Amino acid sequence: MALRALLFTVVLLCILPEAPFDRAVVEADPMIPRGGNGKAVLDCTGLCGVRCGRHSRPNVCLRACGTCCFRCKCVPPGTSGNREMCGTCYTNMTTHNNRTKCP
Repeated sequence: MALRALLFTVVLLCILPEAPFDRAVVEADPMIPRGGNGKAVLDCTGLCGVRCGRHSRPNVCLRACGTCCFRCKCVPPGTSGNREMCGTCYTNMTTHNNRTKCP
């Protein structure tokens, strides 16, 4: 079972950096699950798991990423960088110490 999960994670890491993540594409894709209001429902846990997979402090990263995903409805592709792909909501969110919040 662990081998299957590891293989799935490796496949995702190989595919995600190549695929551009665009909110408009997410909204237009009929295969993405929709909520009662017709808006796309993102799997924040799965997306943040990939995003924080190589972080030195994965629990801290997952907590911050989950908050950012819930508020901004976006998680950038890859394990770091690409923050501008989620727009100003993601890039401008800060902690109480004026540090960037979203990984």
